[in-house]
Amino acid sequence: MDRPTLETLILSLASAAWVQLGRVPGEPGDSTLVNLTMARHSIEMLAMLSDKTEGNRTAAESELLLRLLHDLRMAWVEEQRAQADDDEPSR
Repeated sequence: MDRPTLETLILSLASAAWVQLGRVPGEPGDSTLVNLTMARHSIEMLAMLSDKTEGNRTAAESELLLRLLHDLRMAWVEEQRAQADDDEPSR
């Protein structure tokens, strides 16, 4: 088994967030459900990891982490807006 790396941890948390946002399927047989609360928690975990590892990451680790944080935050906002639109009554 390969030794754990910061990149592996980043990708693991990001993968969980993508599943929670309904953007990728979870386990085989699972239905794709959006859970904005859990997605936000996973994104906040990545942000905390970013804060706590500032100055101790390689350039590649920083680029990966910052790009994923940006993409996940934008996807979260997009999904939140979509759910808000679905909740509005028809006129």
